Amino acid sequence: MSRPPSRGPAPAHLDAFLDMMAAERAAAANTLESYRRDLGDFAAFLARRRRTLEAASTAHIRAYLKTLSEAGMAASTTARRLSALRQYYRFLHAERVRDDDPTGGIDSPRSGKALPKYLSEDEVEALMDATQARAGAEGLRLAALMEVLYATGLRVSELVSLPMAALSRDGRLLTFRGKGGKERVVPLSEPAMDALRAYMPVRDGFMPKRKAAGVHTEFMFPSRGRSGHLTRVRFHQLLKELAVDARLEPRRVTPHVLRHSFASHMLAHGADLRTLQQMLGHSDISTTQIYTHVLDERLKALVADAHPLAGLDGSELE
Repeated sequence: MSRPPSRGPAPAHLDAFLDMMAAERAAAANTLESYRRDLGDFAAFLARRRRTLEAASTAHIRAYLKTLSEAGMAASTTARRLSALRQYYRFLHAERVRDDDPTGGIDSPRSGKALPKYLSEDEVEALMDATQARAGAEGLRLAALMEVLYATGLRVSELVSLPMAALSRDGRLLTFRGKGGKERVVPLSEPAMDALRAYMPVRDGFMPKRKAAGVHTEFMFPSRGRSGHLTRVRFHQLLKELAVDARLEPRRVTPHVLRHSFASHMLAHGADLRTLQQMLGHSDISTTQIYTHVLDERLKALVADAHPLAGLDGSELE
C-alpha cells in the first residue's frame, strides 16, 4: 500500500468535502453536521497521536474502530462513523490530496438488524384521543401534526418544515422534497385532512412577527423561533407530554417510533412493500424490508394466541 502524503493540518479539505456532499449528493444539514461531528471525533483521536486527519493510515483507522468497540459503542454507530471516513477518504483520493484510500481494506462491523420499535394500534389511538383532549390553538396544531405524521410516516424534520405549497389544492396530497432532495407524493388520510382543515384558521397565530403587515411564512407549522417553523426539539417535547396524557411510557414515544408504527400498521393492513418504500422515501427497498420481520413476529404471535391447536403439548393429538 502506498504511503499517505505527509501534509499539515488542512481544515479546508473538510469544508470542501462537506460542500461536495451538499452540492453533489444533496446531503441534508443534519447529515452534514453528523459528518462533521464524526470526522471531528476521529481528528481528535489522531491529534493525540500527532497525526492529521488527511495523513491517517489504515492502522490508525483500525485502532480508532477498536477504541470505539472497547468503549461499548453499538456496531451500527461504529459502522456509521466508518461510512463517514470512507466518504471522506474517497473524496481526498478523487481530489488527489492522497494517493490511496486507507479505508479500502476495512470491513464494516457486523450486527444483526434490530427490529424497529413501534406502538400498537391501540396505543396510537390512545395518543390521538389524548390529542383531541387538548384545547385551543395549541391543541388543533398538535392534532394536525400527529394526524399528518401517522398518515404519512414522514421523518420529523420533513414534518416540521413542510411548506404550505406541499398541500394540494384539494387537501388530499402532500408533494415535497424529502431526504436527499427527492420529491415524494404521499396521500393524506381523512382524519389528517380533517385535522388540517381545523388547524388552518388558527395557523396565523403561530406566525413570526413581521414588520410588514400581510407577510406570511411559507411553513405549514410556523413558529416565532429563528427557523421560522416548529423545531424538532419542541415537537419531541410535545410528544412526551402527550404520552403522559395517554398513560404511555414517554421513552417509548418518539417521532421515529410513530414513523415505524405507520409503516408496520400499513404493512399489516395489506400495503405492498413498493408503495411503502415510496411513501417512506427509502432509496433502497432493502431498508423497507425490515418491516416484514415485524409482520412475521405479529403473525407468529397471532398463531400462538388464536390458532385452535396452539398450546397443545402433543398428547391431545394422539
